Amino acid sequence: MNFKLNLLLFASLLFFAFNGFSQKDPTVMSINGEPVTKSEFLQVYLKNNEDPKYDKETLDEYMELYKKFKLKVAEAEALGYDTIPSLVRELNGYKEQLAQPYLIDTKKTNELINEAYERMKYEIRASHILVNVSADASPADTLKAYNRALTLMNRIKEGEDFGTVASGPRGSDDPSAKENKGDLGYFTAFQMVYPFETAAYNTPIGEVSMPIRTNFGYHVIKVFDKRDARGTITTAHIMVVFNKNASRSEKENAEKKINEIHEKLKNGESFAKLARLYSDDQGSKAKGGKLPPFGSGTNQRMVTEFEDAAFALANDGDYSEPFETAYGYHIVQRIEYKPLGTLAELKPQIQQKLNRGDRAQLSEKAFIAKLKNENKFVDKSDKRLAWFYENIDSTVFKKNFKAPELKKNKWMFKYNKTKYDMQSFLDFITNHKNKKPMAIEAYVNEKYQQWEAESIMNDEKSKLQEKYPAYKSLLQEYHDGVLLYEIMKDKVWDKAIQDSVGLQTYFENNIDQYQWPERVHADIYSSDKEEMILEAQLLVAMDTVKMSDIVSKVNTDSQLNLEGEKGKYVQSEHPVLKNQDLKLGVNEVFKKGDKYYLVVIQEILPAGPKSITEARGAAIQDYQAHLETQWLNELKKKHTIVVNEEVLYKIGE
Repeated sequence: MNFKLNLLLFASLLFFAFNGFSQKDPTVMSINGEPVTKSEFLQVYLKNNEDPKYDKETLDEYMELYKKFKLKVAEAEALGYDTIPSLVRELNGYKEQLAQPYLIDTKKTNELINEAYERMKYEIRASHILVNVSADASPADTLKAYNRALTLMNRIKEGEDFGTVASGPRGSDDPSAKENKGDLGYFTAFQMVYPFETAAYNTPIGEVSMPIRTNFGYHVIKVFDKRDARGTITTAHIMVVFNKNASRSEKENAEKKINEIHEKLKNGESFAKLARLYSDDQGSKAKGGKLPPFGSGTNQRMVTEFEDAAFALANDGDYSEPFETAYGYHIVQRIEYKPLGTLAELKPQIQQKLNRGDRAQLSEKAFIAKLKNENKFVDKSDKRLAWFYENIDSTVFKKNFKAPELKKNKWMFKYNKTKYDMQSFLDFITNHKNKKPMAIEAYVNEKYQQWEAESIMNDEKSKLQEKYPAYKSLLQEYHDGVLLYEIMKDKVWDKAIQDSVGLQTYFENNIDQYQWPERVHADIYSSDKEEMILEAQLLVAMDTVKMSDIVSKVNTDSQLNLEGEKGKYVQSEHPVLKNQDLKLGVNEVFKKGDKYYLVVIQEILPAGPKSITEARGAAIQDYQAHLETQWLNELKKKHTIVVNEEVLYKIGE
């Protein structure tokens, strides 16, 4: 989740806008004369305190936070941030997103959710042949593409091999078919466009579908298998990385290392311990190699080889043979397996996917049909569209299109007591021209359907804030959050980064805050075998031997023998060095946890000031806090805040 979204969510939680107030709702504070009511403030306070307290100290502390927020938003509005085109577009985008739950047909949506869940119980393996034809192709081009798809289908039904037809001359237009012969592997609901998915699930195993139309063209689908959904699995893994451009010897060393780890597992050593010791996956090794759950009912997916190896494990605790993926070599262990979740468990996730995918159009169409029925929709378009067929020509696809003049502006449909006329539709065509030419009648019909749907939906959107107070409140939250982010970015965050002179001055004036404690410049050797550390110790005694040479020599017969790292460390902060009695030069071998260590102190670095480069992150953060404090002091002089303490201290009554 990015920083801006975090801030928007923070603002949404921290500063909930309560809708309206009555004459009996007292004012707890005002900013520039604009009141904040008791109920509004109480909603904010309760939303951010699971165990609310109403003593004077707690309420004063919270009010200070609230005042700072209100000051920043008031300043952003005073500076016209809510009129900046990019922010207006962003806010309109959020407005559209937040409106979506209110612009769907619940019955149709539930039908689609139930259908998707039933499909998620299974995974289909299918191949396809694609015949390209655009969604707005002419009837002649569409028929030509359909006939070609029909010919390919018939060749397969007459006995030709599907893969040979798909990859052969004049076969599939999908470029990947040359390599995979049309094979799409296993998939489930939401992983293909909806018409394709529907056709695949409705085609019996071993059968070939009739040509199916999607936005990409016509598809001929053959279903090869249908299996139960695999469910969800939690695993751990040990990974040995090799780069795509790794040399032969590097890849051989990686393979040798994973096989040696596998031998240790077979000899009874702990998977988690070996993952911590040897895995190259920095994100999971500290957790014993444990990964987030993946599979059916989750958004987490792994590469095919990894999933196949994981789901092939029969019992919790089982581990695989070493296998290769594009990322390196792996051994995977099964930790926990769960079958596909229930509909109730998966419904929120399915709903999210439905809203983002092409199923949403089906729900929207059902919603528009419902609105038409509720708002006395009257259609007279059949009588009016003929004029557009006759008067719109191919220049409509060009920049210099000049709309024909209407002699009589009649209404085309009536909705919610409003008449939508021919001129409005003509203006819509003028402002929503396609770049790609198509048949005029098909074009006019397409635009009319868009215009009608958009007009009805816009009418409904205009009423949402009145009909749904929660929607109105949420819009205000996002409005304030966006303004808060932008003004903080300009006045504090970016300013601190860009003001190099100011940052340098602040750093120099506060140099006492940016000091190194005493550090050591150290070489650290580690191994789970004491004899290997002792061998390294002998080699270290030869002053001319570099660390890389020592590691290479000790690892001649095994890549697991010895590891080395070097750097400048604060001894008390390093997990290996802290609490060790270390001296300059070569120290005694010691054991910590599962490993033996040899530490060579090259230099003891005395305490002293950091350079601004070394302290840059902390200095910028501190300078930002300094700038924010200065800015808030200015805002307090510019904007007037009045707190009604009598109301504030009785907020819990």
